[in-house]
Amino acid sequence: MDKINGWVDIHAHFTPPTTAEARETQWRQLRDAHLLTPEPHHWRPEMMLATMDRLGIATQLLSPALLDAPLPQLRAWNDYGAQLVADHPGRFGLLAALPTDDPDAALAEIARGDTETHPDGYILFTRWAGVALGDPRLAPMWEELDRRSAVLFVHPSAVAPVFRQTAVLVEFPFETTRTVVDLLYAGFFRRYPRLTVVLAHCGGALPALSGRLGLLGAEEYVFNPLGLTAEDIRTDLAKLYLDTAASGTDANLAAAVTMVPRDHIVYGADAGVPCSNENNMKRNIDALRNSHVLAPQEVEELGRRAFDLFPAAAQRHRDAIAAPA
Repeated sequence: MDKINGWVDIHAHFTPPTTAEARETQWRQLRDAHLLTPEPHHWRPEMMLATMDRLGIATQLLSPALLDAPLPQLRAWNDYGAQLVADHPGRFGLLAALPTDDPDAALAEIARGDTETHPDGYILFTRWAGVALGDPRLAPMWEELDRRSAVLFVHPSAVAPVFRQTAVLVEFPFETTRTVVDLLYAGFFRRYPRLTVVLAHCGGALPALSGRLGLLGAEEYVFNPLGLTAEDIRTDLAKLYLDTAASGTDANLAAAVTMVPRDHIVYGADAGVPCSNENNMKRNIDALRNSHVLAPQEVEELGRRAFDLFPAAAQRHRDAIAAPA
């Protein structure tokens, strides 16, 4: 792998070491949450590093692959993520999870990051213990993250599918879309202008629906308590960043560039979870490199753009390259 020009993956999950019995339990929990994976998943850093080398990925921003979990487990996963960064500072960064069902606990976890976990940013699931990101009780958390100019990676939570299909195909993309539309009409993107928000899976269905939002989103029959105009809607959506996880096709990219600037698209692989494997991650990279929507230079730029969002991770990568072998 080209260590200097390798890509940066913003969408990569990890799982702490555990027993085969615990992996079996987690697998059953995933299936109960409509993530119909064929077998228990076993994540190991050495295997992920080897996969990164084969795919040309220099650095991953790791985030916990958590479903709803009690606070001690969330903290333990963040601690393990911090240890992975300490062990491999040039290869891994950390997007720490926050307990967004409890603003006080979330604030405490943010503060703990200053002295213990030192995350590069945060992963926020669209719902945690039944509490959506648009819940007004979370305002103190948002205010603190905005004060810090934090980078937030918004990832869909598992929700029950309407039909029998796995949540990965349809429910995940629409869960992201629902959440962002809720935040949009709550004035979130205007109230917290210093936040950088990156959406998983190229924003789900949001880019494809952004034109509809622009056309109909300010009509009188829409719940629009702040009186957003069509231009307000387009402006707020354009602030978002989108990753390319399982979304590097021209169909996804064509919709994406109608909603956000081209320099708001960042590389994501969705590595480290059962629904992704080296084969489909490579096919996603191939789709990007053969894009008819983005020029080759634009593709290479998006491949490394996450370093612009996470300067500390970029510095660790440079230091690792410069260090003697």
